[in-house]
Amino acid sequence: MARSRTFEWGDPQVSAAAVGRASGLEFLRDVLAGRLPAPPIAATLNFTLDEVESGRAVFTMEPGEEHYNPIGSVHGGVYATLLDSAAGCAVQSVLPAGMGYTSLDLNLKFLRPITVDTGKVRAVGTVLNQGRRTALAQAELFDTTDRLLAHATSSCMLFPVPAR
Repeated sequence: MARSRTFEWGDPQVSAAAVGRASGLEFLRDVLAGRLPAPPIAATLNFTLDEVESGRAVFTMEPGEEHYNPIGSVHGGVYATLLDSAAGCAVQSVLPAGMGYTSLDLNLKFLRPITVDTGKVRAVGTVLNQGRRTALAQAELFDTTDRLLAHATSSCMLFPVPAR
């Protein structure tokens, strides 16, 4: 039987235009509070930014069939997106006004499969090291019993954001 899912998202240009105007932490707090729209990928994959503080970001997602690969478990790309988001936003949370970042790489280890029976998963990103041009972050993906499902590290390039 066919299944469907409908979702909406806010204009991504609104958030993009706000990058660099305030600190990264203030930017993320505005997303968390709904003053800026969440990125469309969050609606597409049905995940949310739930917590943010300096050097740390937490995302959650309830896995659904729409996340499945052909073998009946959540696709690795979903894991990667959650972990990349958590690691990247942890880096963003330590940036001063006028700075931005982009992921240079993402190294990921899958430890356990995720299915709809897993329940809500939580991706916790933390900054390990911040330099002038790059930052290193890690992200861990947990189930509701705090079992580690996957682990990632990410290098991010830091750069000045042009005034808009």
